[in-house]
Amino acid sequence: MLSNRVGLVAVTALAPAIWGTTYLVTTELLPPGRPLLAAVLRALPAGLLLVALTRRLPTGAWWWRAAVLGALNIGAFFALLFVAAYRLPGGVAATIGALQPLLVAGLAAGLLGERLTTRTVLAAAAGVVGVSLLVLRADARLDALGIAAAVGSAVVMATGVVLSKRWTSPAPLLATTGWQLVAGGVLLVPVALVVEGLPPATLSTENLFGYGYLAIIGAALAYALWFRGIRALSPTDVTFLGLLSPVVATTLGWLVLHQELTASQAVGGLVVLAALVIVQLRKR
Repeated sequence: MLSNRVGLVAVTALAPAIWGTTYLVTTELLPPGRPLLAAVLRALPAGLLLVALTRRLPTGAWWWRAAVLGALNIGAFFALLFVAAYRLPGGVAATIGALQPLLVAGLAAGLLGERLTTRTVLAAAAGVVGVSLLVLRADARLDALGIAAAVGSAVVMATGVVLSKRWTSPAPLLATTGWQLVAGGVLLVPVALVVEGLPPATLSTENLFGYGYLAIIGAALAYALWFRGIRALSPTDVTFLGLLSPVVATTLGWLVLHQELTASQAVGGLVVLAALVIVQLRKR
C-alpha cells in the first residue's frame, strides 16, 4: 500500500515539475510578449487532441461541470496569472501562488470533510517561506491590482482542485482532462485576441517546437497526471506538489541559463522540499 502511494505521489509530482520548465521554454523558444497566445496554444490543441483520442463528449451535468472546472483550473487561472505576471515581479506572484496548499486545505475541510491539521498549516506556511526565499527579491515592487490578480489566481486554482475531487467524472481520465483543456482554451481565445491581437503571421521552427512542447507535454500529459493524482490522493497532498514548479524553474535557470543561485535560494529550495516530504509522510 505504501509503495503504491509513493508511486502515485512520484508520478503526480511530474506534472508540476513539467510546469516548472515553462519559463525556460517561454524565454528560449517562444516569441516575446505573447503569454496569452502561449496559454491558448497550450490548452486548446491539447484538449482537442485528447477529446479526439478518447472520442467522448460530456453528458448531462458534465457539460457545465467541465466548463466550470476548465475555467477554474485553466482559463481564469491563466488569465489572472497573466495580469499578475505583468503587474508584479515574478517572485511576488510566485510567493502569493504558494498560498494554494493552505487554500486547498481549508476548502477541502469545508467541502470534502478532510481534517485540517496543525502539521498541514505549518507545512503550508513553510512552503510560502521557502518559495519567497527562492524567488522573492528585496526590491520587489507591489501593485494592488497585481496582488489581487495573484490572489485570485491562487483562489480559482485551489477551488478547481477541490471541485475536481468532489466531482468525480464517470468518463475516462483523458476525456475529462480534454474537456477541461478545451473549455479553458475557448475561454482564453477572446481574452488573447483583445489583449494581444492576432497571432504572428509567421512562426519559426523554434516557436513551433516550443508551442508543441507546451501543448503535448506541458498540458496533455501534465494535466492528465495532475488530475489522476487528484482522483487517487488527497487534494491537499497533491497541491503541495505544485510547490515543485518554482524549484524546478530556479534550478533550470541556474543549470541552463547560468543564472546566479544564492545561498538563500538554496535554503528556500530545501525548505520547500522539506514541507513536501512532511505532508506526504504524515500519518494517515
